[in-house]
Amino acid sequence: MSDELEKLRAEMARTTPAPDRDRRAATLRRAQESFDALQESAAPARPTERRTIWLRLSDGVTTMIDRISPRGAMVATTALVAAGAFIVLPQDLFLLPGAYVEEEVVPVAPIPVDQEMDLADLSRENGRAGAGAVTSEATAPLGQRARPAEAAQSLAQPAPVATARDESVVDATVSEGFTTTAPSVAPPLAQRHALALPDDAVAPIEGSTEAFANAEPNPLKSVQTDPVSTFSIDVDTASYSVLRSSLTGGQMPPEAAVRIEEMVNYFPYAYPAPEGDLPFEATVSVFETPWNADTQLMHIGIQGARPALEDRPPLNLVFLIDTSGSMQDSNKLPLLKQSFRMMLAELRPEDQVAIVTYAGSAGQVLAPTAAGDRTAIEAALGQLEAGGSTAGQSGLEQAYETAAGMAEEGEVTRVILATDGDFNVGLADPAALEDFIAERRDTGVYLSVLGFGRGNLDDATMQALAQNGNGQAAYIDTLSEARKVLVDQLTGTLFPIADDVKIQVEFNPATIAEYRLIGYETRALRREDFNNDAVDAGEIGAGHQVTAIYEITPVGSPAVMNDDLRYGQATAAAANTDELAFLRLRYKAPGATESWLIETPVPTELGAPGDDVRFSAAIAGFGQLLRGSEFLGGWGYGDAIALATGARGEDRFGYRAEAISLMRLAEALDR
Repeated sequence: MSDELEKLRAEMARTTPAPDRDRRAATLRRAQESFDALQESAAPARPTERRTIWLRLSDGVTTMIDRISPRGAMVATTALVAAGAFIVLPQDLFLLPGAYVEEEVVPVAPIPVDQEMDLADLSRENGRAGAGAVTSEATAPLGQRARPAEAAQSLAQPAPVATARDESVVDATVSEGFTTTAPSVAPPLAQRHALALPDDAVAPIEGSTEAFANAEPNPLKSVQTDPVSTFSIDVDTASYSVLRSSLTGGQMPPEAAVRIEEMVNYFPYAYPAPEGDLPFEATVSVFETPWNADTQLMHIGIQGARPALEDRPPLNLVFLIDTSGSMQDSNKLPLLKQSFRMMLAELRPEDQVAIVTYAGSAGQVLAPTAAGDRTAIEAALGQLEAGGSTAGQSGLEQAYETAAGMAEEGEVTRVILATDGDFNVGLADPAALEDFIAERRDTGVYLSVLGFGRGNLDDATMQALAQNGNGQAAYIDTLSEARKVLVDQLTGTLFPIADDVKIQVEFNPATIAEYRLIGYETRALRREDFNNDAVDAGEIGAGHQVTAIYEITPVGSPAVMNDDLRYGQATAAAANTDELAFLRLRYKAPGATESWLIETPVPTELGAPGDDVRFSAAIAGFGQLLRGSEFLGGWGYGDAIALATGARGEDRFGYRAEAISLMRLAEALDR
């Protein structure tokens, strides 16, 4: 018996790792970081019936032990417990389900692994097990690497189809200055284009706390009873990026997340530039509706002027960065920091940058600093870490106070709020935030909002902030999107050329019986608001484009849904059958208090629409399909794909090709 005990002691001594003070300290630090991050995370992962490699491995070990002698079992189990420290403790070996990377992966240096451990069998199993598989952290593609906050869960319980935080979201995994996008559990895009999808391709949305700003689709209106349509322009693009992250994550987007005007306005169009001193030019086209031969589309395209770069005013920026615990995911704070670093290269040396953060409380991380001092700015960004609750109100207050101290006559001052929108300390109600921001709007400081991450994305709050802060809202899910918003479209994002831009269309009852505005539900204004300069509206930045589309029903068309009024009143203007409508645009010069008016009639001639107009119509149809519109009849995804493909045109940046891929993906998922 003593010999066996000595053998057991020797075996334990051999298999027990030597104490490592540095590793112990690092492990405790990572555990504390995971604990802190999970204090404000979404619900824990849900168990699944799919058996992961860890469970299968456990079953195999149990069977093996049952078949050997008691003394052999004692030695084996003791050795396994000791050896388990090599598998569980190092962060380098925290393993998560694999995820497919759709965008090009930039190679990075592998993370060193101290232990000599052959994972060939596990790698082969990974190819069979899908979302439940285990992948080596050191050899996995960039999009497959584990996030610290989720790693402990992956070893403690079966791998879920998707965590509540994931919500089928595109995770942007950031490392060494590069990023890729990867759906958490969805199959590759090429596979999801097929008609038959595996049952587990779509992840459930349980536990999500997301909130989106939207309203019921605009109704069909009779020109006899309601001839005037009034709304504020919108240059936001957040909705398109959100629905893209849902679709590439293998899930249809929530209907409330689909704002059709933001989808249409996501794409660049070659509208005619304004002439003279006007800040923008409006172009109107009328053509047959793709989904209804008995109606027409009236397409309004507005092109903003683009001043020369040397003529732009000095810029003061306050980065207001959410560093609360909910921002710890790799597609939140890490992606945010990379995005702002890209933007710095586009600023002029004399521009000013300040950084304010907020979590449990707000604080100034960087005093106003010349943009030419990139070392100081990047150092301040680099030290940001996520943790704590979300004191959004105090952050906004300090950011506006900082901006007021930077502003000077003739300069543009803007606060850029970067957040997942989760305001849980201070003002959290969108209506209260509207009042708070509206009070500070008159100071001349603009507010733009950049959203990051999914799962607890509070789009409603971000929309309320942007719309009332004389700014716009965008959603950043990849570095490519960050480049589009903060580099390619920087001048339009930061430099306004017209404030409080409103559109009003009066339809002619002699030629048009009915109409409906496609999108802009959250931008609707009352008729009397058009001439009221106290009513806030949207802003147009340098080079910005705005597109609005009406579906109109001509008088006498079989598509007319409303009966004529017995006592309808004819007007003198109704005798004019050469006009479909009368278009009015009202705007203010930046910082001005009085507005200017532009008016133009819309003639009845039908034209042959170009690629830009046809493609925007395809996107409008796509958005209506996602919202389940009742006005499309039998027109479906295939029709939208065909229309968009035929109108793709030059597509310099590939945005239109991406949209067509999303249409195909939505078609497959919807079936």
